[in-house]
Amino acid sequence: MRLLLAAAVATSLEAQPAFDRTRAPTLAPPARLVVPPVLTTSLPNGIRLKVVEQRELPLVQVIASIDGGVRLDGKTPGISTFMAGLLDDGAGARDAASLQSEIAFLGANLSSTASWDAYAISLKVALRSLDPAMDLLADVIRRPTFSSAEVRRQRDLRLAGYLQTRDRPEAVAGLAFNMAVFPEGHPYHRATNGDSVTTAGLDSAKVRAFYQSVIRPERLTFIVVGDISLAQARAAIAARFGDWRASGPALAAPAITVSPTVRRASQLYLIDKPDAAQSVIQVGWPGVARTSPDYAPLMVMNTILGGSFTSRLNMKLRETKGYSYGAGSGFVFRKVPGPFNASASVRTNVTDSSLVEFFTELRAIRETPVSADELARAKNYLELQLPGDLEGTSQVAAQVAELQPFGLSLGELPRFAAAVRRVTVADVQRVARQYLTPDRATIVVVGDLAKVRAGIDALKLGATEVWDVKSVVR
Repeated sequence: MRLLLAAAVATSLEAQPAFDRTRAPTLAPPARLVVPPVLTTSLPNGIRLKVVEQRELPLVQVIASIDGGVRLDGKTPGISTFMAGLLDDGAGARDAASLQSEIAFLGANLSSTASWDAYAISLKVALRSLDPAMDLLADVIRRPTFSSAEVRRQRDLRLAGYLQTRDRPEAVAGLAFNMAVFPEGHPYHRATNGDSVTTAGLDSAKVRAFYQSVIRPERLTFIVVGDISLAQARAAIAARFGDWRASGPALAAPAITVSPTVRRASQLYLIDKPDAAQSVIQVGWPGVARTSPDYAPLMVMNTILGGSFTSRLNMKLRETKGYSYGAGSGFVFRKVPGPFNASASVRTNVTDSSLVEFFTELRAIRETPVSADELARAKNYLELQLPGDLEGTSQVAAQVAELQPFGLSLGELPRFAAAVRRVTVADVQRVARQYLTPDRATIVVVGDLAKVRAGIDALKLGATEVWDVKSVVR
């Protein structure tokens, strides 16, 4: 029997055509992307609701997205992230430990964060535990305790965190880059976690007053994805939030009185990290609005430059030169446009050589048309990853929340896929020339200046300033 089976397998293999391993298999065109409908409604107090039914598993993902975020910090930098981190550290009649214990008992995940544009309280739970989990969510949003003990504990942790950040070159480089691209007075100039002076002055009363001015029903959108209907979701939210009325005046985002720094020539900022084994390099300039009509060609161009593993920057610095474990680039999109940034951590002894490679690639994609193969690979990369962004309840909810600040819906994703298919070689070069400005760059290097300064100066990339790490992380 075994001999007969082996003979049959051998005959079958001989009948197969030879496989040419020197050629990559041909990809079929991506299937048309179909996104689920987003059903919407609202409550009389201004709360909005977006629901996506996803019935494969008995799970529900809820994101309570509250417009605002770090841009509301005003003269108290860091208070948004501090307040958001305390929302689930005690709420209603529960202290931090009992609240976390009940969340764990339900098999749920509940977290609260603040980004530049919004506060987000996220809950993921099995359908059978939705009601008690929603009760906890209501307490976290409407009745946080902000106990003096928890405020003091989190304040001490944050103060210790500033000292730790000074020993993290990547974090220092990121903060310094934002300070250089966005001048004093611009919301992006400051760290999302503020500084030690502001943090030391935070107490329960200040945090509660800030909470009351920013966490309000008229700013709240619930995004609900999972095994639930619009009517069921509305009933669950109305029962717990329908009677909520804001008290006191709302805090408005301060006007932005300064613009990002648009340079006439490149400027270097060097920060000393003695005995560092690596140098952290960041190169960039002010970025682009998410709603730009050039969004699709920009994404294709950046995928080729530094937005994927096979991008030019990563292949050059990691695979060809062996200077780094990884290099990349990208545009940061927020309500107010963020920066474009290309970065890598490189061996100390090749800091100057790595800077040469950065600027070689930044100029090359402007000056020389990309190949048809690079274009096709980048377009496939962008389009084929879209279905994975809608794979589960958490991914769908995250996509809805990510698009919301720009007034976009899930329907934007098929439109983006279609726009990516239309991008040409000429489009890539056009946006590279328009939006990449390597001769007017902000360049930040954090490393052992005793070893790297001479090589950097020899490149003559631009005027140079040396910053102390304590002026970046205060």
